[in-house]
Amino acid sequence: MKILNMLKDAICKTEEFCPLHIPIFEGNEIEYVTDCIKSNFVSSVGEYVNRFEKAICEYTGAKYAILTVNGTAALHVPLILVGVEENDEVLMPALTFIATANAVSYIKAIPHFVDVDEKSLGIDADKLDEYLSSIVFIDENGYCINKNTKRKIKAIVPMHTFGHPVDMDKLKKVAIKYNLKIVEDAAESLGSFYKGTHTGNFGELAAISFNGNKIITTGGGGCILTNDEKLAKKAKHITTTAKIPHPWEYEHDMIGYNYRMPALNAALGLAQIEKLPEFVEKKRKLAKKYQELFADAKEFKFFTEPEYAKSNYWLNAIILNKGYENLRDEILKDTNENGVMTRPVWKLMHHLKMFKDCPKMDLSVSESLEKRVINIPSSAYLGELK
Repeated sequence: MKILNMLKDAICKTEEFCPLHIPIFEGNEIEYVTDCIKSNFVSSVGEYVNRFEKAICEYTGAKYAILTVNGTAALHVPLILVGVEENDEVLMPALTFIATANAVSYIKAIPHFVDVDEKSLGIDADKLDEYLSSIVFIDENGYCINKNTKRKIKAIVPMHTFGHPVDMDKLKKVAIKYNLKIVEDAAESLGSFYKGTHTGNFGELAAISFNGNKIITTGGGGCILTNDEKLAKKAKHITTTAKIPHPWEYEHDMIGYNYRMPALNAALGLAQIEKLPEFVEKKRKLAKKYQELFADAKEFKFFTEPEYAKSNYWLNAIILNKGYENLRDEILKDTNENGVMTRPVWKLMHHLKMFKDCPKMDLSVSESLEKRVINIPSSAYLGELK
């Protein structure tokens, strides 16, 4: 197939297996991890935890960063902190990774699925506003109430798909109008900026992931971002088993979680974030190569960042043009059988049995994209191959 040859010849340039995304370790990783081991502070207390949190703040511009064991934990705790409780509804895109819906479900709250736009692959704020205007009312206590389910809608979780920022100005207006808290799922968007401001700075709190497939990795891990000092203190407290500081007593004042990132992982992360600007540059070079390579393609288009954003292009994607949906599985089969790893976009959340009965709006754009989006090799090193 034509696309297979294009990927092999112009991008992968090897007869060996070309993965979707791999980490790159070419900085101070060994030095920092070795030093961390020698220090004996390898768990969730130590110099490297503090240094990595500081480095994240410096890069993102957020005032506070609280490291966690993974990105899902970094979503779970912020939802609690903004007041989401059992039987509340939380708005989120149907087109997202399952962690977004899982984090809401941990609280026994209910995902409420909304549609996305093709410009960002994130929540369509205009369509959402129109939808909410017809199905909710604000009660005497200021809560947004779903007329159909009689439940409170407490929050909205925009997800920056493949690292491409949602139009947050529009979404913030919707959140204010309906009294919704914003928790950003910025798991994929470290290194991405919306109108000059890093993602994760537009809601009450945000979550970042450092999974092995992300733009930088700590092996496993995540981070909560916030600009609110009180929320930051609560986040650190809850993620540290809600233990009250004391020289020897084990006193805990609420249900907490053992969610803090170990220093060993933080040491790896500190070395990685030192290389982040370089990784972003390489990934943007790769995206430019793809854009040029596929400029004349008739069956599909290469997905590019919205005009208001500077994206990290975490995962590159092609979108089949309408009428060519039947090519999706053919492309996936041909590439994967011939050493080029590609993947479809996630199955929509309401198509999973756990979430099939959750409330949802018209999801026609998401339904269409599910049949047309294919992720293609996105490792940063590919941007440097001549």
